[in-house]
Formats: sequence, structure tokens, C-alpha cells
Amino acid sequence: MDLPALSLTAVPGRRLATLELAREIERRGFAGMWVPSPFSGLGLCHALAHVTERAVFATSIAPIYFQQAEEFAQAAAFIHEVSGGRFRFGIGVSHQPTHERMGIRPGKPLGDIRAFVEEIRGVPRTGGLPPVVLAAMRPRMIALAGEIADGIVFANAARSHIPASLEALPADKRDDAGFEIACMTPTCVSDDLEAAKAVNRKTLTRYAQLPYYRNYWKDAGYREEMEAVERAMPEGDAAVAACLSDRWLADVTLFGPPARIREGVEELRAAGVRTPVLVPSSAAGGQMKAFEEVMAVFA
Repeated sequence: MDLPALSLTAVPGRRLATLELAREIERRGFAGMWVPSPFSGLGLCHALAHVTERAVFATSIAPIYFQQAEEFAQAAAFIHEVSGGRFRFGIGVSHQPTHERMGIRPGKPLGDIRAFVEEIRGVPRTGGLPPVVLAAMRPRMIALAGEIADGIVFANAARSHIPASLEALPADKRDDAGFEIACMTPTCVSDDLEAAKAVNRKTLTRYAQLPYYRNYWKDAGYREEMEAVERAMPEGDAAVAACLSDRWLADVTLFGPPARIREGVEELRAAGVRTPVLVPSSAAGGQMKAFEEVMAVFA
């Protein structure tokens, strides 16, 4: 089978090891690396441009409020040029808790994204920009991506709901193989299903407390679970996690033995995802163990 992409983060203290891991991911033929914002995601992408030769890589995502648009444009153009066009600039608005922590006062997400894309494309002397990919879950942002961007990236999407979500794209973009449709999916490889479920449930407990994700999952058919989460939030993370049903978890994440992970990747592709992006976690160790387990699935 065609290999998925992997989500890669350079945790402090393991940055050099992460670059070695990136080389191994490329050597094994995975479909690229998608880099979240924590621990300087854009910085990791600068490094990937130099330590890899063939792999596609992307930010997933760079929050648009974290820097001036001109600085983003110059950084993205630099990576685009020195990587030989292998970089994808994934952008998004992030979430309210992050805005509050950083003292950011965002405007309307759709308007802010549109203005940001216009602004970075208007910066002089960049030498050219990479393809722009929008973080999108709900119909209006997906439709905007079809209008102004070169792709979309879902995160924690319900596989059963992806075909309905993609209806918001113009038909020509749904049929255009050059229009990126990626999906970041939490993944835990283990023969112990209960242990793997517990890992993914813990990973997503924080996301379930974000209004944007809850509204998306309500639309996707999980209103009962999300309303239970809203009632449980004052009681803390454990109470929230208890509201996240196995049915929901099996639709939003991948867990279990290798064959089950491979089946889930094919389900993502069948739903319309062109680039499944596995976000590895382990029930038996840390980050490096998680990558070892996920790469073994496709050995």
C-alpha cells in the first residue's frame, strides 16, 4: 500500500534525534512529514529543508497570529526555495486558550485567514511562495480553502463525516489531484486495544474541551458525547475522558494491531483524504517508541 505521512515534532532535548528520525522517515518512503506548531514547528521545517532530499513536509499548522505576515511570507518562501519546492505552508487560526495565553485578540476566522493569505501573497521580493494549505474542519472554512488556497488539512476528523465535509469544496477541487486533502489522525499501535484506546482518549481529552472541535463533532453525529463533555468540564479531565465513547474514538483515531491501522489508513483514503497523516503515540513508551511502532506497521 502507499504509505501515509507522519506528524513530526522536535521536542527539546531530542531535536538532533528528531532530524535523524526525519531522515529515516524519508528513507522508508513515507508520504512526508507534517509539523505542528509547538516547539517551533517552522524552525523544524527550516531544518527539514536541509536534512532531507525528497520528502514533502508541511506546517500543520502555523498559527497566523504568531508573527507578522511579512515575516511568515519571507520564512515560507525561504524554505520553499531551499527545499526545491517540497514545502507546504499549512496555516490556521489556532484556538481560544492559546489566544488568551498569548494575549491575542483575533477577529473573525474566515476574514482573518482571507486577509492573511492576501497579505503574504502581496509581500514583495519573496522569490515565490509554497502552496498554502488551510486548517479546516467545517463547511465555510473548507469552502474558503477551495477559493483561495491549494489544499486543506483536517485534524482529528471523523472518518465517517469526511465525505460530507468535502461536499463544501467545489467539484473541480475535489477532482483535482493537485489540491491537497490531508488529515492528521492520532494513532496508537498495540495489540492491547484497551491500552491503545486509553492513550488516544487521553490525547483527545484536551481537544474535546475546545468549542470549535465540539461543534464539529456534534455536526459529525456525536452530539450526545459532546453535550456530556460540556456538562463534565467543570469536574476536570478524567470526567471529560469518561464521556468520549468507544464509537467516537474509533471514528476519530486509529488504534490496535498493525492490520487495523492499515485498514484505517485505507478508510481515510476511501473517504476522500489524499494524504493521511498519522500522529503517533505509544502505550509502551515515549515519542521515539511510538515512531518505531508506527513505522513497523508499514515495514
